[in-house]
Amino acid sequence: MKIMVIGGGGREHAIVKKLKENPAVDTIYCLPGNGGIAADAVCVPEIGAKDIPAQVEFAKTHGVEYAVVAPDDPLALGAVDALSAAGVPCFGPSAKAAEIESSKVFAKELMKKYGIPTARYAVFSDMAEALAYLDGHDAPIVVKADGLALGKGVTVAQTREEAKAAVRAMMEDRVFGASGSRVVIEECLTGPEVSVLCFTDGETVAPMVSSMDHKRAGDGDRGPNTGGMGAVAPNPYYTPEIARTCMETIFLPTVRAMRAEGRTFRGCLYFGLMLTPDGPKVIEYNCRFGDPETQAVLPLLKSDLLTVMQAVTNGTLAQTPVEFSNGASCCVVLASDGYPKTYQTGFPISVSDEAAPHVFFAGARQADGQLVTAGGRVLGVTAVSGSLSGAVREAYRLAGQIGFANKYCRGDIGRKALAALEDDQ
Repeated sequence: MKIMVIGGGGREHAIVKKLKENPAVDTIYCLPGNGGIAADAVCVPEIGAKDIPAQVEFAKTHGVEYAVVAPDDPLALGAVDALSAAGVPCFGPSAKAAEIESSKVFAKELMKKYGIPTARYAVFSDMAEALAYLDGHDAPIVVKADGLALGKGVTVAQTREEAKAAVRAMMEDRVFGASGSRVVIEECLTGPEVSVLCFTDGETVAPMVSSMDHKRAGDGDRGPNTGGMGAVAPNPYYTPEIARTCMETIFLPTVRAMRAEGRTFRGCLYFGLMLTPDGPKVIEYNCRFGDPETQAVLPLLKSDLLTVMQAVTNGTLAQTPVEFSNGASCCVVLASDGYPKTYQTGFPISVSDEAAPHVFFAGARQADGQLVTAGGRVLGVTAVSGSLSGAVREAYRLAGQIGFANKYCRGDIGRKALAALEDDQ
């Protein structure tokens, strides 16, 4: 069977590796892929993740039998719609359904209309009105760009002036382009954060193992927001009781709301949750697998990924087992020092034979037969163990067997989760 995976980061590498476990899979094409993914798939670097006409043509000429569209941009641009119209079955939501991520305003209004718990908010398309609104509200307060911003379009402002600076950056300086033409300003919720990825065919919801992302660049959750510096799974704050509450008040209501709006969601629906003193609330939706949560969650999946994805596409998820191991995982991201701001690339990457099976490449390319760094987040290394403490220790041990000139990683991935486990004892 020939499969095509759209995207070229660590998330896509994790998906490719898991799909390869199915013996029916002969060839996996990754468009564009990267230099590290090339060890596990046929990469097509000349076709970008947003080049939908070229993807459709490639699928037709190469006999692709199934496609996985992983990143947010091509989903929002209608890659699944175009490939499906060309007769290629796909995993991923339509463009209309992907708007649950591509427009924060749409998502907030959906939750308000259907009574899904979330933070109080206001929407602005006029900068002066947004700034005036902030004059009447205390910090901390959250400012979000309406559209897609590579996971960086959210500012949790600790002062009113910081919030105003975020509004100006988005609406006046257009640091996120058209994505900042509208902003959402919302109350700052408090409590532990949890990420839950869910398979859904628009009717059935099959949650994956919960996870905890680490967004800030520095230890102790300090420094600028990044695309994610690591993740652990499961998240100890996400108890079975909370999971039941989320299914009843958030997961199923969201899927039903999308169906009622004529935007049936089929694919991976990501719930970013805050476990507030008033119960779980949604802080964000994503219309796809998270990064780096995927690198922590998929290694725990016992069921065959391709079988589950096809059940999502075919509407048969209710009849398809989705099982995860009882272990724990830890993904540590190795980045270029200076990320997410200014950093250098082009440095040779060395990976030990022991570490190689545990590595998911993100920012890497081939240069003169050598794998070199090509981005801010270079790779993630994931370890699975019977305990979270064991997974964390092993991930950092393996990370020590990987080298490049300006390698940087947080030293505290999993520390907050381990502290929570100790508090429970």
